[in-house]
Amino acid sequence: MTDTASLITRSSRPFAQLAVFTLALGLSVIAVHQSANAADQATARCSLAVVTKQPVGNANICDPKTVRSLAKQGHVYEQNQLGLVSMLALSPDYNPQEALAWFERAAHRGYAAAQVNLGVMYANGWGAPQNYASALHWFKAASDQGFARADYNLGILYMQGHGVKQDYAEAFRYLRKGAEAGDTSAQTNLGYMYDQGFGVARNQQTAASWYRKAAEAGDPMAQNDLADLYLRGEGVPQNDAEAFRLFRLAADQGQTAARIKLAYMYSKGRGTARDLSTAFTLLSAARNAGDKRGDDLLRSIESQLTSAQIAEAKEKARHLTTTAPESLSAKALLP
Repeated sequence: MTDTASLITRSSRPFAQLAVFTLALGLSVIAVHQSANAADQATARCSLAVVTKQPVGNANICDPKTVRSLAKQGHVYEQNQLGLVSMLALSPDYNPQEALAWFERAAHRGYAAAQVNLGVMYANGWGAPQNYASALHWFKAASDQGFARADYNLGILYMQGHGVKQDYAEAFRYLRKGAEAGDTSAQTNLGYMYDQGFGVARNQQTAASWYRKAAEAGDPMAQNDLADLYLRGEGVPQNDAEAFRLFRLAADQGQTAARIKLAYMYSKGRGTARDLSTAFTLLSAARNAGDKRGDDLLRSIESQLTSAQIAEAKEKARHLTTTAPESLSAKALLP
């Protein structure tokens, strides 16, 4: 194996998926950052600490009874909060149907974050039959309010042709709008459109600039894609050390493609000292998460390790997280 192309071809990298079917990934497309509507400005907004007890930013942590009481009084921020925690289904009191109901109440009152979340529910078929037309309606309602995550989701719908005719130009328009407003997922996918020449003339230097914006904000897919450019010297000067650094940042967040590429670099000693045991650990962790694209390299490395080394590497792989840490963090839940 002489090139990562034999592991994963860059052209096969999918766009960040909107129609995901696991809760952790679902939260990555659920919007949680929104200024309070006028109806909520008279009171301090109450957030629920569900996954962690540590306050996030200036969030006002309230008990579930208080949040539910405010939501029933019509406060959209708290309605959206209850929708978010219902998506986690941490107890019998929280479930997708309840999430849908809370999001609907806030969305109909014009709360953009809830409109996006409601669109995500319909797009994924959570709490209701899958309905791309309804998803499109709510995403556009939030987009009209200048909500960047709505633009990202609209870009993905047009890119994939879900509920609308596939239209790269329209996808590019929405992704650029979301990217310019600072949404890192939109920035990453806009970079990918430039990278591959979808809906726009191919320009890997411009792709790198958009990847870098999102990568510097901590987006693991952007870190992976920018690292790939450095590894290949496309759009940026070839730089194994920078590729290794970026792949490691993404891998530390559970990005499986980055773990496979990082394993490749460890196996070849590119950008780092050669370390087959660490490479085997990373490949095993990716496989445990359902990504089998590194299986050929995994088998090759396995034949070069002792039984003890293999056992130790597999144990380390089991302890690696299989999803990005922020997927189920208070940061993801507390606007």
